[in-house]
Amino acid sequence: MPARPGPIALLLTLLMASPAMAAEPVAVGIGYLALAPKRVTPQTLLDPPVAEEGVQGARVALADNQTTGRFLNQSFALHESVQPDADAVLAAARAMLAGGERVIVTDLPAPLLLQVADLPEARDAILLDATSEDDRLRGADCRARVLHLLPSRAMLADALMQFLAVKRWRSVLLVQGPGDADRAYADALRRSARKFQLRIAADKPWTFEPGAQRTDTGHVSIGAEVARFTQGLSYDVLVVADTANEFGDDLAYRTTDPRPIAGTHGLVPTAWARPFEQWGATQLQARFQKLAGRPMTTHDFGAWMAVRAVGEAASRGASADPAAIGAYLRSPKFELAAFKGSRLTFRPWDGQLRQPVLLADTRSLVSVSPQPGYLHQLSELDTLGIDQPETTCKL
Repeated sequence: MPARPGPIALLLTLLMASPAMAAEPVAVGIGYLALAPKRVTPQTLLDPPVAEEGVQGARVALADNQTTGRFLNQSFALHESVQPDADAVLAAARAMLAGGERVIVTDLPAPLLLQVADLPEARDAILLDATSEDDRLRGADCRARVLHLLPSRAMLADALMQFLAVKRWRSVLLVQGPGDADRAYADALRRSARKFQLRIAADKPWTFEPGAQRTDTGHVSIGAEVARFTQGLSYDVLVVADTANEFGDDLAYRTTDPRPIAGTHGLVPTAWARPFEQWGATQLQARFQKLAGRPMTTHDFGAWMAVRAVGEAASRGASADPAAIGAYLRSPKFELAAFKGSRLTFRPWDGQLRQPVLLADTRSLVSVSPQPGYLHQLSELDTLGIDQPETTCKL
């Protein structure tokens, strides 16, 4: 009669056999739907076009999800669709939904995102808005099936104005660019200035068109224009709304009086920044650089958070069912660790992800809002943006 194997030999046999005996991993599908950005000539050779912005962050998050999923017998797949125009985006959305995709990360402008969200086929889908900062998506045009990962314009404006209030820089020169996004950002800054009792000493539109600044006298003309534009004004800080990056870089060092620049240029409130390395953020910066061969942008970070949020909901909720994932994302149990020193959660009244906002320039992290001393009955993160009593969102 052969001898019975000892306990160590039996354990080794089970360990060697377990991969073959294990059940197939539970599949979690994630759609990625984007409108390809229009390529424009950069203002400067320092800003070359960014390749595959957004989707590269989603790919890093997918790898992170897979690492956790291996221990929980879950497997994640990212189904990418980057389309050239709005009609193609809508067609791709219908195809995704018809194919059974119900969890979709979007990189779309606000009007197009609303069209996708309002498709009859999307009534039971979960859309994770990875890149839009538009306040109306969290307000009158909110949708129950849409969650927002990046800070809204209202949150960005509040983060900056809190900092200016703490510094006692209470008098602001607001300079607004000509675009629709510039107007929306300037509106958020005005609302925030009232909220934190800052004074807008002057509110001026930027109308100068300098032409070819690469000419030999380009620096002379823009310098003279900025000096004239700011002459005779008394203020502590110049806050600029130039989302298209058309003139904001030309303001520093050219104002009549020496004043700091903030807003879309200078000291920028943002979800992510190249010099940000606190709370383990260096790990994410390094992983992204290795995969993409370039630094991580804010849109990359938004897409990373969106895919990671799905991974967290699937693993913590122990389900690959899209309805269960959506319910867990909105539940009080959901938390996302995103290298910001806080556990991030979605606001139940508008689907916005609560989060600290960085204040950084191109070389350094200056501060993080909420600023010390700004308190809230539920969460200090709710001092940034539109709070529940003032929301116009009706989910």
